Amino acid sequence: MALRPNESKLSKAYLHQFIIWSEPLISSLAQGATVPGIGRGDILNLEIPLPPLPEQRRIAEVLDRAEGLRAKRRESITHLEKLLQGIFIEFFEGADSQTWSLETIADTVHPDKGSIRTGPFGSQLLTSEFVEEGIAVLGIDNAVSNEFHWGERRYISPKKYQALKRYTVKPGDVLITIMGTCGRCAVVPHDIPLAINTKHLCCITLNPKKCLPIFLHEYFLRHSTAKRYLENRAKGAIMAGLNMGLIEEMPIFLPPLVLQQEFARRIAAVEKLKAAHRTTLAQLDALFASLQHRAFRGDL
Repeated sequence: MALRPNESKLSKAYLHQFIIWSEPLISSLAQGATVPGIGRGDILNLEIPLPPLPEQRRIAEVLDRAEGLRAKRRESITHLEKLLQGIFIEFFEGADSQTWSLETIADTVHPDKGSIRTGPFGSQLLTSEFVEEGIAVLGIDNAVSNEFHWGERRYISPKKYQALKRYTVKPGDVLITIMGTCGRCAVVPHDIPLAINTKHLCCITLNPKKCLPIFLHEYFLRHSTAKRYLENRAKGAIMAGLNMGLIEEMPIFLPPLVLQQEFARRIAAVEKLKAAHRTTLAQLDALFASLQHRAFRGDL
């Protein structure tokens, strides 16, 4: 729906910023509808604070500048993500890669039993057994962004853990989602507390003499061979499901460990920059929200 304000009373730029600020309210108006949508009347009935035009223009300019800073920071993060892809291609998809041994993920895991595993199934772990605190339980939400993040916190009691300890997640393990949103991948951080994984994840403990977690993570997400392997096993536009067998059989061109180590150092440097940009973006987001609130409350 196009809005054409009377510019003798309402600045377009000010209206634009007001609509951005009002987005949560506008979205809430659609939630009760049979077919979600916003009617013309819903928009026209929004109450908008209307200071004099010069003040509207000043407010819009302040908010536009703040939004510009946020956009530049988001763009920087996007460029760094592209840089990660470029570094991976430089290291692992050149002519030398054809001389590396073609193995499978199963060949790269730690020799101990159970080094590639899914979590407890069925009655082994019921949601009713979750408690307020105890041993953490990792699920899809911890890996869905292709980086490890704490999502919903779930715990089991120490007593329950004793029955499920074979599903313990170790620092540096690689997690792959195999149910729900499939094919996402994350590396478990080194400061992970005692935790197990659910049946929605395949957890891989690697042989550190053969394969580094960051290499497998990036290979799984970026390498053309891995992508083709997963695409060939996808059903329709969205991967219907993975299982431990498919993951174990995934072909992997295994580069020398020294090359993986150098790659890990390069990736760590870029990730450090990304983290700094994300921190700044979070600060800018908070500032922008504060400026919006003040602007449309008449305090800016």
